[in-house]
Amino acid sequence: MKTAVTLLVFCVASLLALGMVMLYSAGMEKAGARYLLMQLVWCATGLVICVTMVTVDYRLLRKFAWPIFIVAIALLAAVLVPHIGTKVKGARRWLVYGAFRFQASELAKLALIIFLAWYGEHFQRQMHTWKKGIVIPGVLIAVTLGLIFVEPDRGTTILMGAVSAAMLLIAGVRWKFIVPPALAALVALGVSLFNDPMRRHRIFSWLYLEENKQGTGYQAYQAMVALGAGGWNGLGLGNGRQKLGFVPEHHTDFILSVIGEELGLVATLLVIVAFLMIVICGLYIAVNAPDMFGMLLGCGIAFLIGLQAFINIGVVTSALPNKGLPLPFISYGGSNLLMMLVSVGVLLSIARQAKTKEALPRRATEVAAQTA
Repeated sequence: MKTAVTLLVFCVASLLALGMVMLYSAGMEKAGARYLLMQLVWCATGLVICVTMVTVDYRLLRKFAWPIFIVAIALLAAVLVPHIGTKVKGARRWLVYGAFRFQASELAKLALIIFLAWYGEHFQRQMHTWKKGIVIPGVLIAVTLGLIFVEPDRGTTILMGAVSAAMLLIAGVRWKFIVPPALAALVALGVSLFNDPMRRHRIFSWLYLEENKQGTGYQAYQAMVALGAGGWNGLGLGNGRQKLGFVPEHHTDFILSVIGEELGLVATLLVIVAFLMIVICGLYIAVNAPDMFGMLLGCGIAFLIGLQAFINIGVVTSALPNKGLPLPFISYGGSNLLMMLVSVGVLLSIARQAKTKEALPRRATEVAAQTA
C-alpha cells in the first residue's frame, strides 16, 4: 500500500507541476501570468481540502451521500435558470459570483460517485435484481446526466455514464440488465448528436479532418500540427508556435498539444504513463479498501480520472471527436482541478484506512503470541 500511495502522490504532484509550467508558457504571449496565478489559487485551495480529506475517515461520506447528491442536483438545476447560471459559448454550465466561477457538473461527478458507492453497499445483496440494480439507480443517474446533457455538456454526460455503468457492474449488477438501457442511451445520444448541427459538424470534421481543416476541424488539425512539430524532444519550453492563436483553447482542453510541441513526444508519453499509474494505484487502493463502500468509491474515482484523461488525449490526437473535457491536473480550470484534488484526497483516505486494516491481523498475532 505504501508503494501505491507514494506513486499516486508522485504522479499527481508531477502533473500539477507540469500543468503550472505549461499554463505559464501557454499564456505568456497574451495573458502573461494570469492563467498561472488563477490556477495556483485553485490548486492551493484544492490541496488544503485534499489534505483535510486524507485526515478524515472517508466512511463519514456515507452519512452525507444523499445531502451531497441533492446539493449537486440543485446546482445543476440552478445553472439552467436565467440570471443564475451564466451562458458561455452557447453552454449554460457556470455559477458566477464576481470573479468566482464554478462549474456545477464538476461537483456532480464526485457526488454521483459517492452516492453510487453508498447505494451499492447499502443494497449489496439486492444489486442482482432488476429493480434495485437498475431501475432505482438508473432513474437517479438519468436525472443527473439529463441535467448535464441539456447544459449542453455531451462529454461529461458520456464520461459519467461510463463511470456509473462500471460502478454498477462492480457492485453486482448483471450484464444482461445493463446492456439494454446502455444501448438505448447510446441510440438516444446518437439521435441527439445527429439533430445538433454543431456537434454533427464536429463528428464529420473528425471523420474527414483534412477536408475540414479550415472550418470545424481547424482546432483539431492545428493540434495535430503542434504535436507533429514537437517531434521527439520538442521545440523547447516557451518556443511553441501553435499557441500563438492557431490552437483555440490551447490552455484548457488542448493543453496537451502545447506539451507535445514544446517538450516533445517523450514528455507526452510520460504524461500518459502518469495517468496509467494513477489509475492502477487507485484501483489497487480500492481493492484493498476495508469495505464495499470504499472499494466502489475508489474504483469510481480511478475510473473518473482515467477515462477523462483518455477522452482528452483522444480528442487532442484526433482519435476521438471533440468533447470539451479538460486534462486532469494540467488544463486550466479551477472547478475541475479543485474536485480532482478532493477526489485524490478521498483515495488517500481509503488507503489510510486500508493500512489500518492490514495492521490488525499482525497486531492480533503479536497479542496471541504474547499471551501464549
